[in-house]
Amino acid sequence: MAPKPTILVLGGVGFIGRNFVTYLVENDLAAEIRVVDKALPETAYLNKRFKDNFAKVEVMQGNLCSPASVEKCFTRADGSSFDYVINLAAETKFSQPKEVYQDRIVELSKLCGQEALKRNVKVFVQMSSGEVYEGSKSASKEDSKTKPWNDIAKYKLEADVALQELAQKGLNLVILRPAIVYGLGAVGGLTPRLICGRVYKKLDEKMKFLWTGDLRINTVHVEDVARAIFHTANWYISSGQAGAVIFNLADENDTNQEVVNTHISSIFDIETGFQGTATSTLAKLNMKGATEDINDKHLPPWSNLLKEQDIRSTPLTPYLDQELLYDNAVSIDGTKVTVTTGFKYEHPKLHEKSLRIIIEDFQQMGIWPRD
Repeated sequence: MAPKPTILVLGGVGFIGRNFVTYLVENDLAAEIRVVDKALPETAYLNKRFKDNFAKVEVMQGNLCSPASVEKCFTRADGSSFDYVINLAAETKFSQPKEVYQDRIVELSKLCGQEALKRNVKVFVQMSSGEVYEGSKSASKEDSKTKPWNDIAKYKLEADVALQELAQKGLNLVILRPAIVYGLGAVGGLTPRLICGRVYKKLDEKMKFLWTGDLRINTVHVEDVARAIFHTANWYISSGQAGAVIFNLADENDTNQEVVNTHISSIFDIETGFQGTATSTLAKLNMKGATEDINDKHLPPWSNLLKEQDIRSTPLTPYLDQELLYDNAVSIDGTKVTVTTGFKYEHPKLHEKSLRIIIEDFQQMGIWPRD
């Protein structure tokens, strides 16, 4: 049996990172784990399970935009290098200046990729985005046309291209492009929609999202993403791969807005619906104003809910960024990874129970209203 790998997890305190580290620790998959992040676990709203698992690994605070810091993070105590480097570090906030995305997505990825190449690591796994593809109705495969429809995806694609160039020079590279990731600890993705559901329960009104129910917002569970990271890294090495390999990650649910609304309706016992194409197209003519109106409606009741339950600090908000309100589909074909590597999705469908678990976890942490 091959020895367990040593694993460096960059950006490991974030949503996917905390789930990946937990997967490694609970299944005893690594000989050594080092987590590097600009954020400390103590300030990152980790639940008890995540905290307990982070107590079993080495955590370093580091600036991955600094060459000296990157070199330090990559160096083990005995001076050797890690077997696997997993890059989950990236700016995830919308509406940031372009320079921020350039530095914290593109340059960061290049720096880490260059260091991995210099050290000849066995595999470098880059977490990209399924939103790099054209937002059309047909499911995008790995070789489909790329046309990022938001700024984060645009810079993620630029980082992918830069790393693929390094792969031509010898970097052992796996690029993963997930659909919308949901699961324990998710602040973005489907979670703002869940929060909106709670808001409309308080308002006692029908919740209507823009566009139509058939707008695809394909999904993948974070536990499957965590498993896929480790699985594809192992596969890359054991099958003697070289250069760059790309895999999409998406469940077989082909999730659309109607599916999500049905679950939200059941969870909060509210009516849900859609604005339809005509009204939404009209809103699109002044999307900035429409976005402000939407957030002005949602934010005060959420704030009141928090005050009523004396919740003073929470990362959760119903705020929706303008970039997310257009009719761009997230339609991803996630089958190549199963056919090529034998990976199996353990969460092939988006179930109401999985969404309830997210909410219950936040309630136990005291950052979501209990009633």
